[in-house]
Amino acid sequence: MTGTGTRRSEATRDAIRTAARERFAADGYERTTIRAVAKDAGIDPSMVMRYYGNKEGLFAAAVAVDLKLPDLTTLPRDEVGRALVTHFLDMWEENEVLTALLRVGVTNEAGAARMQTIFRDQLLPTARAVCPDPEQSGTRAALCATQLLGLALTRYILRLPPVVTLPREELTAWLSPTIHRYLTAPHPAA
Repeated sequence: MTGTGTRRSEATRDAIRTAARERFAADGYERTTIRAVAKDAGIDPSMVMRYYGNKEGLFAAAVAVDLKLPDLTTLPRDEVGRALVTHFLDMWEENEVLTALLRVGVTNEAGAARMQTIFRDQLLPTARAVCPDPEQSGTRAALCATQLLGLALTRYILRLPPVVTLPREELTAWLSPTIHRYLTAPHPAA
């Protein structure tokens, strides 16, 4: 393939992924169709199938997520919770892919599987790095996820007025101690 053909092919893929991200975020997994994504991208539906095979393949490509989690081991121990909360707020406010993934994750098996993979591959190692007992890192990372995903669901999906209107700094002040405790405090049964 020529350089021009390769660039055109990549531009088409990018247009499809962008349209799919927006459509999954707006409509969720079940209501998003290959036809709708193709229409949004300004191409024939057969091109979506050519590049991504099916809706599941399209979803996987559209919601590829690198959380770019900070290295918590380089921070003073008492800043771990705040750093993680601040990072996640930045990610949710700058990345519509996460909104799409959360919306789909709560209603669809493919979305839930994608969320579980991100948890296992990205959040769990971050928790493991700062937990006092590495054997507890799975539980501690899961507890962090309950808070962070609950925040995202209520602030960015359900848009509950008290959570939406809460200033970021105040939200961070409320949530940071909980995340910090989940990651670094001694086990409550100890």
